[in-house]
Amino acid sequence: MTTEVNNETDVQIDGAEFAALADHVLRAMHVNPMAELNIIFIEPDPMAELHLRWLDLPGPTDVMSFPMDELRPGTPGSETPPGTLGDIVICPQVAAQQALAAGHSTVEEMLLLTTHGILHLLGYDHAEPRQKQEMFELQRTLLLTFLAERQA
Repeated sequence: MTTEVNNETDVQIDGAEFAALADHVLRAMHVNPMAELNIIFIEPDPMAELHLRWLDLPGPTDVMSFPMDELRPGTPGSETPPGTLGDIVICPQVAAQQALAAGHSTVEEMLLLTTHGILHLLGYDHAEPRQKQEMFELQRTLLLTFLAERQA
């Protein structure tokens, strides 16, 4: 996988950790190893601008996904074609507020948001209860297996 991590904030970000997470998720979802993904960390003001422009909602949000080639998950033995998955944009300051409310670290929240964003790029959504259950269960499984492998 080709994952580029860009940090446009003053927050310390371990780009290698986020690239490793993306690699884990994309391998688990049988995405072609030649797929490209960008993860961009931005400040609240630019995030608020994106949020307003693309979703017509005020204020910064935690994560936004911008799909490119509309790749979908593959299956074992039949991965997706190569292509550009798209961009995930994360606001660390919003993630920090959510992490505090959830009782875990900001890094853990941003890893969760990255997984969430990748699933959106792969076509998952949470608009309906059944979709939300499927997406959130998959998101949890992918993140927990990544964290377990990192600790092993």
